[in-house]
Amino acid sequence: MFSEFKTFIMRGNVMDLAVGVIIGAAFGKIVTALTDDLIMPLISAVTGGIDFSSKFILLGAIPASYKGSAADYAALKKAGVAMLGYGDFVTAVINFVILAFVIFLLVKMVNKIMPPAEAAPAGPSDEVLLLQEIRDSLKK
Repeated sequence: MFSEFKTFIMRGNVMDLAVGVIIGAAFGKIVTALTDDLIMPLISAVTGGIDFSSKFILLGAIPASYKGSAADYAALKKAGVAMLGYGDFVTAVINFVILAFVIFLLVKMVNKIMPPAEAAPAGPSDEVLLLQEIRDSLKK
């Protein structure tokens, strides 16, 4: 059983997938940092100081036991108040668009660098096969 597992895990495509997942996770963190630390502050500056991460719509009443600010999204979320946090969604959509665009550019670059795959030689045509059968029959 161990040898079968070793054979499975050492296949090229499994190792390629593992490397891809690890690099993808690290790349996702880079894109998140880019969005959170560079792009969203620029968007906030352009839109007059809007902080998208704290944008939400209350769906229910704030409990009487809650002592924090009614504008503190993180504290309200921790207190279990029902709300739609659309600011986080906007940030996630921007992260996705950036990640998809960068992957598109990478694939485009790789396609330019890599030579086109040569097509496998086509087998003989039907006519050639028929002529070969006739030739073989005549030899007999």
